[in-house]
Amino acid sequence: MFKKILIANRGEIACRVIKTARRMGILTVAVYSDADRDALHVEMADEAVHIGPATASESYLVAEKIIAACKATGAEAVHPGYGFLSERASFCAELEKQGIVFIGPKPKAIMAMGDKIESKKFANAAGVSTVPGHLGVIEDAAHAEVIAGGIGYPVMIKASAGGGGKGMRIAWNEAEVRDGFERARSEAKSSFGDDRVFIEKFIVEPRHIEIQVLADAHGNVVYLGERECSIQRRNQKVAEEAPSPFLDEKTRKAMGEQSVALAKAVDYQSAGTVEFIVDRDRNFYFLEMNTRLQVEHPVTELVTGIDLVEQMIRVAAGEPLPLTQEDIRLDGWAIESRLYAEDPYRNFLPSIGRLTRYRPPAEGRTGNVVVRNDTGVFEGAEISMYYDPMIAKLCTWAPTRLEAIEAMGRALDGFVVDGIEHNVPFLSALMKHPRWREGRLSTGFIAEEYPAGFAPMEPDRTEEAVLATIALSASLIETNRRERFSDRLRAASGALREHWVVKTGDSHVAVRLLDGLVTIPFDMEMAIEGENSSIVTDWRPGDPVWSGKVGGRDITAQVRPVLNGLRIDWQGLSVTAKVFSPRHAELDRLMPVKLPPDTSKLLLCPMPGLVVSIAVAEGQEVKAGETLAIVEAMKMENVLRADRDLVVSKINAAAGESLAVDAVIMEFA
Repeated sequence: MFKKILIANRGEIACRVIKTARRMGILTVAVYSDADRDALHVEMADEAVHIGPATASESYLVAEKIIAACKATGAEAVHPGYGFLSERASFCAELEKQGIVFIGPKPKAIMAMGDKIESKKFANAAGVSTVPGHLGVIEDAAHAEVIAGGIGYPVMIKASAGGGGKGMRIAWNEAEVRDGFERARSEAKSSFGDDRVFIEKFIVEPRHIEIQVLADAHGNVVYLGERECSIQRRNQKVAEEAPSPFLDEKTRKAMGEQSVALAKAVDYQSAGTVEFIVDRDRNFYFLEMNTRLQVEHPVTELVTGIDLVEQMIRVAAGEPLPLTQEDIRLDGWAIESRLYAEDPYRNFLPSIGRLTRYRPPAEGRTGNVVVRNDTGVFEGAEISMYYDPMIAKLCTWAPTRLEAIEAMGRALDGFVVDGIEHNVPFLSALMKHPRWREGRLSTGFIAEEYPAGFAPMEPDRTEEAVLATIALSASLIETNRRERFSDRLRAASGALREHWVVKTGDSHVAVRLLDGLVTIPFDMEMAIEGENSSIVTDWRPGDPVWSGKVGGRDITAQVRPVLNGLRIDWQGLSVTAKVFSPRHAELDRLMPVKLPPDTSKLLLCPMPGLVVSIAVAEGQEVKAGETLAIVEAMKMENVLRADRDLVVSKINAAAGESLAVDAVIMEFA
């Protein structure tokens, strides 16, 4: 077994690998760029080597620097994680040449399966069912139009060397093929240094289901069940689960056996994932094979009990797999939610900055529920514009799917992240979405259910009652604490008002207390809009997480002080709650509402990013839908289009400039 390994990656996956290596008694070496000097993976590793500037192309993507770090530290092997150099055959080959073990497949398998075009050719030759498409060289946008017309719309344009949703576009007509071809090729070159793309038929109402395989150097290959990865936004996975609520045992077995056959055909060694697109009739088609560890691997680990990173290390060290296909059992259900630094209320645009507060839920088993959080950040860390916007991967396991979903909802409600925008509100809302809970999924789920984007949700009457109860309990607990201060100028009266009104958003909820005393822990009977209820909590002022029981129901929510009230975040809801006496509530209804400023004549930068291009000139008349500018952030190009016919009066930014969020790019007449 290796004595020391180097992790050629950063963030949560580097921390994840370090945890397993440490448990196995293996020393670890981290590498870091200028932007990651104070990162968590650097702190966790036994050694750390600086490898260059913040941009990945000058640090994490430079194979020579990784190899030099191995030689300088005496690392015997390299775990590449995912992304960066994880699927670059030349890197694997050079490591072998230098006598350093690559903890992953051999160059032959990477070359055969790592390239999407070549892998489809290989799969066709091996008799694997594939989606109709064109795998040859596409010369230009005009050639792409001809190919797409022959396949039949809609089509998917995909980067050959792509992954993580980058370099992918769906086209429903010729115009979208032209634009999608250029955007996909540009993103592919920027992200992977390879601008080749291919085109295939886009299957309507598809599910994205993948099979995890594990193979050793002795000819043993097993599949570890499937992962449902259909909840995606812009082809980027958002939530995953294992197993899939859609597959039956017959389909699972067929997909698994086909995946094993493909792995054996390329002499695959290590953990790998075979991705399929599955239609409504459970027909499945090979998409690609990811010759690396997948981001969503924890859900497979939770339902199988197998540490995939450990098995990758053992296989790379020459050990045979310790299990056969008959040993694989899927136990319970696991859900993974990807927490991203992005604003769900602004079309999920990236958000960067410092984590002023970062308090994930406690990991471990409680009763029949397991909570796991794979992360690479900490309170005070900075989310950089240079890398993927992932903050953490929150996972829950329970005996059944609905129990795992409920556990995930509670865990998300207690996951505190301040300082940046993040997608926890969307993930929380997803956990209670009827279609998600019923398992009626497709890769178009988010676009279909949120066609206008994810907007702030309005609570129903039942939810308003819960929010009002939380707000009132917090107010009474805070008041009770203040009245116990020994240096108060006025002695506490001890009297407790019976009638209250809690404003939640724009609604007013009447509450009558049925008890006359505040106890610690708080335990009180009350009537909400005439309906009897109760509340029990041990919340203390200053704690951002409120947990307790409302009407016997377990509730976890986040509370943050705002002017004259609290902001409460719960199950995707975010409301400002204020507690009034009945008379003060009457007066509050008379208060004027401050309107937001008019920005209709401005194009604001929707996220911190780099201006790739300005597509218009001052004085130009622009039609609705035309491109105004392109801004790149976190390796994704965002096209900013005109929402109506307009005339450009002034341009305030130029290509190559770095802009802050809401910076004025241009003005309109």
